[in-house]
Amino acid sequence: MAQYESDLTRFMRAFLAEHPEELESQKRGRAVWWDKTPEERTAPPPARPTPRSGGAEYTFRPLSEKE
Repeated sequence: MAQYESDLTRFMRAFLAEHPEELESQKRGRAVWWDKTPEERTAPPPARPTPRSGGAEYTFRPLSEKE
């Protein structure tokens, strides 16, 4: 039984066979985003506490006739 292979997969296999230089470019592009050591990765931003309600909100007051 033959396994299914999409048209895109066949195209990419043929393209990379004809253009082996693209493999190196592909590796460099991946390294920009993914291939990092733990020291190179940035730490997540620190968690901020959620604001408490009751007193810090701006309260609206109706305008007087003069305003």
